[in-house]
Amino acid sequence: MLNILILCTGNSCRSILGEALINHLAGDRFRAFSAGSHPTGKVNPNALATLVRNGILTDGFTSQSWDEFDGKGIDIAITVCDQAAGEVCPVYLNSAIRAHWGLTDPAHVTGTDEEIAKAFQATYDALSARIHKMLALPLEDLNSADITKALNEIGGHS
Repeated sequence: MLNILILCTGNSCRSILGEALINHLAGDRFRAFSAGSHPTGKVNPNALATLVRNGILTDGFTSQSWDEFDGKGIDIAITVCDQAAGEVCPVYLNSAIRAHWGLTDPAHVTGTDEEIAKAFQATYDALSARIHKMLALPLEDLNSADITKALNEIGGHS
């Protein structure tokens, strides 16, 4: 089983949605976690509402630092926010395969409840499409360079 860490700055929206989707869709193939370089300390309630609307359980999600994963055997680290692409990953992630799937932060959307829900759903849908593409890959049979290339292509960064 491969361990995947979804990283974002605040670990309150996109990375939580990514963690939830991978764990929901991957079965025993992958185990996902999420963390942030500067976690907000709370999960955005709109992210949890989006998971509920899509039939995914919301128990156990927390906004936590990537420091929590030092020495935890992370195989793949995927950044999902615009700012994270330029951030330096901690030393313990040096051996992890890294990819970037940049997405606009739905937490910054203002407007009606419906407009905010639509932004969160769009982020969920984009992550779902990317994760389905990832699950179609034979990652266990690819070398690190090929995994990096394939995951970055899924994220639109090659």
